[in-house]
Amino acid sequence: MNALTLIFVALCVFAIAYRFYGVFIADKVMNLRDDRSTPAVTMADGHDYVKTNKYVLFGHHFAAIAAAGPLLGPVLAAQFGFLPGALWILIGAVLAGAVHDSIVLFASVRHKGKSLSVIAESEIGKVAGKVASIAILFILILTLAGLSIAVVNALFNSPWGTFTVFATIPIAMIMGIYMQKIRPGDIKGGSLIGGVLLILALLVGPYIAADPTLAAMFTFSKKQIALLIPAYGFAASVLPVWFLLVPRDYLSTYLKIGTIAMLALGIIAVHPQLQMPAITPYVAGGGPIIPGAVFPFIFITIACGALSGFHAIIGSGTTPKMLASERDILFVGYGAMLTEGFVAIMALVAACVLVPSDYFAINSLPKVYQTLGMTPVNLPALATAVGEQVQGRPGGAVSLAVGMAYIFSAVPFMKGMMAYWYHFAIMFEAVFILTAVDAGTRVGRYLLQEMLGKVHPRFADNGWTPGIIVTSAIFTSAWGYLVYTGDISTIWPLFGMSNQLLATCALIVGTTMLIRLGKAKYAWVTGAPGLFMIPICMWSGYLNITRNYLPKGLYLLASMSVILMVLMTIVFVEAFRRWYGLLQIRDMVTDSFGDKVLITVEEGD
Repeated sequence: MNALTLIFVALCVFAIAYRFYGVFIADKVMNLRDDRSTPAVTMADGHDYVKTNKYVLFGHHFAAIAAAGPLLGPVLAAQFGFLPGALWILIGAVLAGAVHDSIVLFASVRHKGKSLSVIAESEIGKVAGKVASIAILFILILTLAGLSIAVVNALFNSPWGTFTVFATIPIAMIMGIYMQKIRPGDIKGGSLIGGVLLILALLVGPYIAADPTLAAMFTFSKKQIALLIPAYGFAASVLPVWFLLVPRDYLSTYLKIGTIAMLALGIIAVHPQLQMPAITPYVAGGGPIIPGAVFPFIFITIACGALSGFHAIIGSGTTPKMLASERDILFVGYGAMLTEGFVAIMALVAACVLVPSDYFAINSLPKVYQTLGMTPVNLPALATAVGEQVQGRPGGAVSLAVGMAYIFSAVPFMKGMMAYWYHFAIMFEAVFILTAVDAGTRVGRYLLQEMLGKVHPRFADNGWTPGIIVTSAIFTSAWGYLVYTGDISTIWPLFGMSNQLLATCALIVGTTMLIRLGKAKYAWVTGAPGLFMIPICMWSGYLNITRNYLPKGLYLLASMSVILMVLMTIVFVEAFRRWYGLLQIRDMVTDSFGDKVLITVEEGD
C-alpha cells in the first residue's frame, strides 16, 4: 500500500469528522454558548486564569497533550501490521479521543476550571471524587516520569539536540514578555519573533555539536538530564503561564506541526510504499516488542494517538483556565485531538516504510532479534548514514527518527542529509514530549493545592506564593525521583494501562454530567466509548499482571496495577449508581443560566 493513500484517507476522515460530528457535539450535546462567561473572564487573576486567544490556546493545548503517545505508540503498534493501528487511530480519535477531550474541557469550564476529581465529586459524589483525586495524582506522577525518561534517553550525550531544546526556554520568555508587556495581544509579532529565533536555534545546533568547547557545554549524562528536567518542570509550574508555559508551548507547536507538515510533503514527493504488511503473524501474540495479542494491547499501545487520560488532566487543568469563549471548545478540544490523530498516522507511516526486518532489528533487544530468524536489509547502511548505532534500541523513538530521516533524505535535493534529519527528528521528539511535562507539572500542582486546601485552606488559594512553591516542589520531587532512579521498561507498561483507565474515567464522569444536564438522549456519545474501554483496560491490566509483572518478580508494579484498577472500579460503580438515580427523576429544574436540568450542583465547589 502507498503511504500517500493512508495519509489522504486520514485527512478526509478527520476533516469530515470535525465538520459534522464535532459541530453536532458542540451544538446539540454540549450546547456551547458564547453568553456564558468562562472562568478566564470571571476569575481572571493574571497568573493562572488568563483569557487567551484561541489560536494561541490551541498551540498551548496541542503542545501539552501531544507528548510521546502519538509518536511512540503507533510505532510500537506497527508490530501488528499497519492496518490495526491505522483503524484504531482513525476510529478512536474521532469517536473516543476527540469526544473525550471536548467533554472534559466543557465540564471543567462549567466547574470554574477545576480538576477532574473535583468535577467527579460534584457530579457523582464525595466518595468518587476522593478516590479519583488519589488515582489521578498517582497516574499523573507515572505519566510525567515515563515522558521524562523518554526525554532523558533522547538528549543525553546529544549537544545538538540539548542546545535546541534548551534554546526554546529563553525564546519563549522573550515571546511572553513581548506579547504580554511590550505589545499586548500582538500574536503576529510574537509569532514572528519566536519563529525566527527557533529557526536560528535549529541552524546553530550543528555548529554547537561540531565545536568541542561548545559541545562540552551542552553534553550531559543521563543523571544530569534527569535532574535538569524536574528543575524545568518546577519553574514552569511556579512562573505565570504567560511568561514561560504558554509561549513555549505555542512556540513548540510551530516545530511540531511544521515537522509533520514537512513529513507529509516528503511523503508526497517520495511516494514511499508501506513495507510493513497490513497484518503480521504477531496479531495473535508472541511478538518481540509487545508481549500480548493485538486485542486488547493495540488500545493501550496506541494510547494518546487515539484516546488519552493525560488529555483529561490538561483539559481540566491549564486549558480551561485560559479559554476565552465556550465556543472555542470545538476548535481547541475536538480540533487539537484530531490533529494529534494525524500525527499518530504520520508516525505509523514513518515506521512502516522501513523494511520489517530492519524495523524489528531496531525495536527488539539483540538476543530477542536472534530468535526471529530475520536478517537486516538496509539497517547497516542506515546506521552508517546517520552516524549512530541504531540496532537494538527498543522504545520506538529511534525507529521513528530513522523512518523520518529516510523519507526526508529521499527527497532529491536533500540527498546526503540523513544524519542531519535523524538528529533533527530526535530533537523534535524531545520537544514534543517536554512540552507535555511542563503543563502536566502545573496541573499536578493544581491537584495538590486542591487536596491540601481541604486541610489548610490557604493552599487552595492559587495566588498564595508559599503554597505554589511548596506544592510544586513536592510534586516535581515525586516524579523526578522516579526519573532519576527508574527505567522506561519498568514504568511505560503501567503508564499505558493507567492512561487508558483515566480516559475511561473521564468519559464516564462526562456521561454523568450530560445525564444531569437533561441530555440523556445524547449520553451515548460519551457513554459508548467509555463502556467499551472499561473491559479493555481491565483485561489488559490483568494480562500485564499475570503475564508480565508476576513472572518477572515485579511485585511493586503488580500491586500498583491492582490498586489503580480497584480505585477506578469504585469510581465506575459510584457513577453507575448515580446514573440510575438521575434517570428516575421526571421533573426538571432551572439552573442559574436558565437551562433546564435534572439537578443543580455547586459547580466547582
